[in-house]
Amino acid sequence: MTDDQLYKQRDGSEPFRFDASVASVFPDMLKRSIPGYSASIEAIGSLAARFVEAGTHCYDLGCSLGAASIAMRQGAADKRANIIAVDNSKAMIERCEAIIADETARDPESQSVIEVVLGDALQTEIRNASMVVLNYTLQFLSEDQRDSLIRRIYEGLNPNGLLLLSEKVVDENPAMETLLIDLHHEHKRRNHYSEMEISRKRSALENVLVPEKVSAHRARLEAAGFVDIAVWLRYFNFVSIIAIKR
Repeated sequence: MTDDQLYKQRDGSEPFRFDASVASVFPDMLKRSIPGYSASIEAIGSLAARFVEAGTHCYDLGCSLGAASIAMRQGAADKRANIIAVDNSKAMIERCEAIIADETARDPESQSVIEVVLGDALQTEIRNASMVVLNYTLQFLSEDQRDSLIRRIYEGLNPNGLLLLSEKVVDENPAMETLLIDLHHEHKRRNHYSEMEISRKRSALENVLVPEKVSAHRARLEAAGFVDIAVWLRYFNFVSIIAIKR
């Protein structure tokens, strides 16, 4: 795994993008930047074991390097499910294909398969779905696009199908939001990012990654038709929400 040193070189003036440089260091970037990320990936496998149904589709929208897709495949190994991993970054998809090929070679007995697709989550047809994962994807879309995508996911899920939505959020309480940001920056410092790197990356993400309050996510899910909704994992200002279609 290559160490993330991008913002030792980049000054943060250019908007963040999922290019080849980011793809090359992405696992290290996630590990050091998103507290609780590995726990969320591990739990995706447990949820897949419970919710994925044989003969259905599972979607990993904004799959990056395929960690959630692999977790779903491992959890639903005996389900004969078709896992569709979609990302619009060519650099990410190229690396994802190689990682998925290695994973498939290590576990050739799995009856669930992963199809890697270079494409736009907003244009992906969702059908016959028992599980959909949006792992830190929605936050990069406009509000209208977020509403549309969640509605289409709800429509494409089968009854008892699961949506897992992970996002960076803004706390309802401004004082707590300040504290949580400080704690997140401390997390980065403990993972050996410098103040310069933290500041530069934050500048690069401004107006690219736009977080919302948990209440906004809940309202959007309810508007789409979901009733059973819960925050099942939170670490500082990073949350993972599950919603089940009934």
